[in-house]
Amino acid sequence: MIERALLMIIVLRIFSGSVDITAAMLMYKFNDLEKAFYINTLLALVGPCVLIITTGIALFGLAEKVSLTRMICLFAGITLILISLKSN
Repeated sequence: MIERALLMIIVLRIFSGSVDITAAMLMYKFNDLEKAFYINTLLALVGPCVLIITTGIALFGLAEKVSLTRMICLFAGITLILISLKSN
């Protein structure tokens, strides 16, 4: 039987992939660089949100197996990734 946390992560990733595919189809349909840029900007919001949520779910599911120090390091790493995406 599949764990609940794992199932939630899988569903979120399928949702995220579906959003990406839908965005690509919309870009193709509109055939406009400005609209494609706008759609791509919206995708930039979805990706980090899914990353944070799935990591949180995984850590919550592994709370008994992962030390507090390791959890803090993982969240610090994610925070650094997000900061690096926003920096020039």
